[in-house]
Amino acid sequence: MEVSSSSSSSSSSSVSASGGSSRRKYDVFLSFRGEDTRNNITDHLYAALHRNGIITFKDDERLERGTEISAELTKAIKESRFSIVIFSKDYASSTWCLEELSKIVEFTDTNYNRTVIPVFYNVDPSDVRKQKGEFKKAFDKHQQNPKIDSDKIQRWRAALERAANIVGDFVSAGRYH
Repeated sequence: MEVSSSSSSSSSSSVSASGGSSRRKYDVFLSFRGEDTRNNITDHLYAALHRNGIITFKDDERLERGTEISAELTKAIKESRFSIVIFSKDYASSTWCLEELSKIVEFTDTNYNRTVIPVFYNVDPSDVRKQKGEFKKAFDKHQQNPKIDSDKIQRWRAALERAANIVGDFVSAGRYH
C-alpha cells in the first residue's frame, strides 16, 4: 500500500492498494474532546502532522460557518485514511465525540483501507475498554437522558470497546504541557 500526501490543504491524497486507488481529501481525522485536549496534546499532534505534510482534519480548523456540522464531520471521516482518536477523561461525556467514534468504527468496518489509532491521554485503556471510572459515569448520565435511546447508547458502547481494543499509545499530561 502506498500513501502519498501534499502539504496543500486543497489537494487530495492518493491511496492505492492491490492496484486500485481512491481519492482522499485527508490523511488523518482527529477525534478528541476539545475541553480536555485542544490546548495540549491535540494541538501538538496537529502541528507535528502538519509540519510533516500530513493533511489532517481537526474540526475547529475546517468547519465553515453555516455548514451542518454532522454532515461535514461525516464527510471528513469518510475522506480520511486514518482516524486518531484521543481518549481523555471526559471523551465519553460528549455525545458528539461518541457519535463521531461510532461513525469512525462504522466506516472502518466497511472499508479495510482505513485505520484507527487510539491514544489514551491520562486515562487507563482498560477504563475505556470496560467503560469504568469516568467512562462509566458518562454512560450512566447518557442512560438517564430520555432524549437518548438505548440503541444509540449500545452502539456507542460497542464503538468505544472496539476502538479501545486496538493497540494504541498511553500519554501522560506531563509530556504535552
